[in-house]
Amino acid sequence: MIPASLRALLDATDGQRRAEWAGREVWLAREAWGELAVSLQGAQVLHYLPHAPETARAAGAPVSPEDATAAGASASSEDATAEGSASAPLSNASEDTRTRTSTSRPDQSEEALVAGGWLWVTPTPQALPGAIPLCWPWFADEHTADESPDRSGPMHGPARKADWRLDAVDEHEEGVELHLSPLERLHSQLVPRAVIQANANRLHVELITEHVGETPAKITGALHSYLAVADARDCRVEGLAGARYLDKLADFAEREQQGELGVRGGLDRIYHSNAELVLDDGQRRLRVARQGSDSAVVWNPGDALPDDTPAEAARHFLCVESANTRLDPVWLVPGAQHLLGTTLSVADAAS
Repeated sequence: MIPASLRALLDATDGQRRAEWAGREVWLAREAWGELAVSLQGAQVLHYLPHAPETARAAGAPVSPEDATAAGASASSEDATAEGSASAPLSNASEDTRTRTSTSRPDQSEEALVAGGWLWVTPTPQALPGAIPLCWPWFADEHTADESPDRSGPMHGPARKADWRLDAVDEHEEGVELHLSPLERLHSQLVPRAVIQANANRLHVELITEHVGETPAKITGALHSYLAVADARDCRVEGLAGARYLDKLADFAEREQQGELGVRGGLDRIYHSNAELVLDDGQRRLRVARQGSDSAVVWNPGDALPDDTPAEAARHFLCVESANTRLDPVWLVPGAQHLLGTTLSVADAAS
């Protein structure tokens, strides 16, 4: 689910191009295999929508670029004034959640989120818009690789707010691969780069850390994936039964998951698991595979809403993250590399 102004930019895209959206430079693709939007602020995937029939149905999405145009135009003109319906399929859902972006005129009312795609963007995308932020070189407030004198660096590290350059675009009939690196040095010993691969069947994101210094360094991090769902309170995450987890809402109490995880309200948990997961929201089943990660973070704010997220909008995302946390920090020696990855694809129907 994305703001209508970003949907309009994608609808006006034929092939690949760069554009400005909400005060940031974005790279857009709208091709036969599907759609992709990447912000160069934070090297962040904002939107992914496949056009292959089987994946499009699972995403509640049009099956062709032509149908996507029609759907986007309809969403922009009609959904912007429609009331949201929690019982409607995600492909037809609309929100009464509005925001003003840099593409809006001052006298316009704030815009709605419109449905479509596998990711969710906050309705007020001014600084940290959701979707897949890169948490690096530390997760949350753990400050594992914080070099500031009083360890007061930003939540989740500097990467998600930094400006990145697009180093290469490798395109082919099946999809596209992007390579990005920060414009400025973010750490004295560690150098990150991001790789984003998208095609008609999957979205894959890698965060690669290279140690170019002289002493060992400890890092944590996450691919903080906001996944669009019909209603977070009706979601089920499969693959975590029996896993131990830290409950951040209970002062990091350690517990064991009994059966599969059913989401009934706000939660913030760090699971010690490298299992492949499936997110089932009743409308679709997304497979979440992880690489270089023994922590799976599952989060939705429930009633403890972020300042930029109205309650109705928060119901339509669930974060299921590939992460390295206090449960599995990574020690890098000089010359070593670490790859943290996540792959989203359609899961088979439940048996």
